[in-house]
Amino acid sequence: MATGSTGPTGPTGIALLWDVVGDRTFETGVNRGVLYPSDGHGGYEAGVPWNGLTAVTESPSGAEATPLYADNIKYLSLTSVEEFGAKIEAYTYPDEFAQCDGSAEVADGVMIGQQAHDMFALCYTTSLGNDIDDDAGYKIHIIYGAKAKPSERAYKTINDKPDAIAFSWDVTTTPVSVTGFKPTASLVIDSTKVSANDLKALEELLYGKISPTGTVAPALQTPDQIIALIGVG
Repeated sequence: MATGSTGPTGPTGIALLWDVVGDRTFETGVNRGVLYPSDGHGGYEAGVPWNGLTAVTESPSGAEATPLYADNIKYLSLTSVEEFGAKIEAYTYPDEFAQCDGSAEVADGVMIGQQAHDMFALCYTTSLGNDIDDDAGYKIHIIYGAKAKPSERAYKTINDKPDAIAFSWDVTTTPVSVTGFKPTASLVIDSTKVSANDLKALEELLYGKISPTGTVAPALQTPDQIIALIGVG
């Protein structure tokens, strides 16, 4: 939505215009997945790439209103706590995710199931575009404090229309603290609204960096660290 000098005007005298060139935006895709396994001490190990990621469906729940009545009228409305859940779909997953899926390697190449489900964090990217540029930018999504339910695996005979097995996991989360705000399990960084230098610095931390002076392992950043890095607040 943009403003201009013509068109229907409101009380402020500002004209509203719809479908202005460049304002027809959209978001699509999912790529650059990174898994950060739990280190068992409230933090996360170095990130590893998640290849074969096909979909991440974010599913917030809660935030439901409960009306209370008094004096024969609606007295007030209480809102329940909002929770963040998700569904991850992929054709494959990193070896490090086995401990998050309730599996354990008891010997080289030998796995058993029905074990503890370790916590993890997930980072992935979606693409931003508009009617002028299909590649106008991207968003970095981070999910904190995640736990995955066991996945269903349907093994089928190979026929004249072969397909790869698709894995999926329902994910619940435990929020992490954010200074000055309620705890959260999700954070999104918009590349079109963050400075290029800040974005580069953040990505070098999240994805790691190799340079002549040394190597930086990919490490998950907390919401407070990200907010401080990009100069918000």
